[in-house]
Order: sequence, then structure tokens, then C-alpha cells
Amino acid sequence: MLIVGEKINTSRKRIAEAVEKRDASFIGKVAQSQAQAGAHYIDVNAGTFFDKEADCLCWLVETVQSAVDLPLCLDSPDPDALIAAIKHHNGEPMINSISLEKDRFSSLLPVVASHPCCVVALCMGETSMPATVEERVQVGSELIQKLTAQGIPMEKIYVDPLVQPVSVDIRMGGAVLQAIRNIMNDFPGVNTICGLSNISFGLPSRRLINRNFLALGMAYGLSAAILDPCDTELTSTLLAIEMLLGRDEYCENFIDAYQNGRLTMG
Repeated sequence: MLIVGEKINTSRKRIAEAVEKRDASFIGKVAQSQAQAGAHYIDVNAGTFFDKEADCLCWLVETVQSAVDLPLCLDSPDPDALIAAIKHHNGEPMINSISLEKDRFSSLLPVVASHPCCVVALCMGETSMPATVEERVQVGSELIQKLTAQGIPMEKIYVDPLVQPVSVDIRMGGAVLQAIRNIMNDFPGVNTICGLSNISFGLPSRRLINRNFLALGMAYGLSAAILDPCDTELTSTLLAIEMLLGRDEYCENFIDAYQNGRLTMG
């Protein structure tokens, strides 16, 4: 299970303040804490800085990669910001995200096709948010076909079925889970990813909801998640489910986490 650490996002007040002040020490410590907690990628998002997002995102890339030896997930709805940020990234990043929105797709396709990277394929059509399983699968399938036609390997594609809060529509959890299963079955070798905490927006006990949705997502075939790796109850659930699903040979990851004090004792 691939973990993308979600905490360096300027929608968080303290992160926004640190980016505004160019507080590299603070940002570096947040990155290091996520790396030590088991993140495989560090997400960087400066989307709240509308007029200077590209500059802020490039600064984040350089700052985080000077603090941790991990690839980054470059997270922005602005193709220009992503195009600028990828030039500052050492190694192979994850690009989050491409969709079927015409301008976004046409701007980003040449970038992801010509630069070694993983790419998040967001199940967003040209005009509307997906509501059903079928809509998610249709958009995801079209994105996979378009990306692979450009030579992007199936294993580099991470389809995001677009998690929406169950507080808005109680059917959203089931729709996402079934879409994950269908996409994984229809396209062997492809990956799926989600922004985990979106599911619990607007509800109490969000961490409880997130933990249980992660377990369900993994059972349905989820490959990766954007989450808080410093939430030890969440990562303990992840490690336990990965082991129970037979994805942790000899239970090595679970035992290692226990011995290093990374599991909650419950």
C-alpha cells in the first residue's frame, strides 16, 4: 500500500503561514515527520496562493526535497504550476492530477508523456462531478486508454475515483468502493488512489470514519491513499489490513512497525 503524506498543504493554516514566510525549517520538519512515519511520497500543495501558486509550489519542492530523500506528489489544479514544479523535482514525481477537463488534459498530457512520472488520473469529466459507479468507471477507463496510448505504462497510472463526503450523499462511499473494484478488474496492472479524508468531511469522529473507509478501500483493491501517516491509529489499521489481506509476506512490515513503536496498542 503506497502512502502519500498529505500534511504539506496550504489549506492548513500553519503550512500557509510557513510558506508565506518561507520558513524552510518548519516545512522540513513536517516532511521529515511524515517520512519517519512511513510515507512513500510527500504531497506538496500551494493551491491557496492563487496569484503565486507556481512560485510557492516550486519553493516547496526544493525545500521538501532538501529535507527528505523521497519523491513528491505535485498537487495542483493548475497545469502551469505543475509544469513549473516538475522542473524543480529531483527524480520521478507523482503528478496530481490529470482529468478529462479539456484544457487540463491538453496542457498536462505532453508533460506526463515526456517526463518520467507517476500520474494521478482524476475521474472528472468535462462538465460534471461523477455521481455513480458507472460515471467513475467510464471516465477512469477513458483516461487509462488515452494515457496508455501515449506510452505511459499502466503501472504508472493511479486512478482517483474522486471521493466525496458521505455527509452530502450517503451513497458516495459505496460508489467509490465499487468503482475501485471495477477499474482494478478491468485494467490489470493499473493502480487506484484516493484522498482518504474527503469521505468524512462535515461529520464528527472523522478519524474513525477514515480508518474504516481505508480498510474497506484496501479490501476492494485500493493501491494507494493520500493520508496523514502521523496518525498512528490510521497507519496501524493500514498495516493490519495489509497483513490480513496477504500483502505483507511473513508479516514483516507489521512486526517491524510493532518493534519500532509505530503501532497503537489496542
